[in-house]
Amino acid sequence: MESRLVPIKLDNYKPLREMVFESLREAIILGRLKPGERLMEIQLAEEMGVSRTPVREAIRKLELEGFVAMVPRKGAYVAGVTVKDIADVFEVRAALEGLAAGLAAERITDEEMDQLEMSLVKINVSGDDISAIVEVDSTFHDLIYKTSRNHRLLHIITLLAEQIFRFRMTSLSQPGRLKIAIDEHKKIVEAICDRNVDLAQHLAREHMENAEQNLLDALREEEA
Repeated sequence: MESRLVPIKLDNYKPLREMVFESLREAIILGRLKPGERLMEIQLAEEMGVSRTPVREAIRKLELEGFVAMVPRKGAYVAGVTVKDIADVFEVRAALEGLAAGLAAERITDEEMDQLEMSLVKINVSGDDISAIVEVDSTFHDLIYKTSRNHRLLHIITLLAEQIFRFRMTSLSQPGRLKIAIDEHKKIVEAICDRNVDLAQHLAREHMENAEQNLLDALREEEA
């Protein structure tokens, strides 16, 4: 397995086990560690310049969060993601996105409204840089989660989003999807700024349902 991890810097304030966990999770999310790939503790520890103990702890935590699958008598592997997995994640995420948008409509400040409006401007000026578009899109949703003022919701929904992050580029790269997504974002922002709780909930759920359908269509095309 070629090196796709960088050595852990010990000048960080976080515990070593947390830094190892975040490094491995990022490598899985970004596709540097591929679905179905075996995770060898010794090799991973060497790449990151740490002992096997924090790597072992990180792998256990990644299993709990669905990023790693343990196979009896064989070891740990990067978990694959099936169409059913994606559908399940989006089903839950759509409900939580609606909740977050509704709470944001109740609790958002004037300053945060300006930040949401600015995120719409940024995604419009991102051009054809799909990486930049995905980053701005993530920032947009993160702002809504933040303004919900519900930390438990923020944690759960962020975890769900990370589990399918590797597919975001596939979805937003589909012809016509970006324009539709931007229009959906505008409507969600308008509902939140108007403090229309019911409409914000409905539009946020609809946005996720459309994103799911677009992604599933793209994945089926790739398989075909």
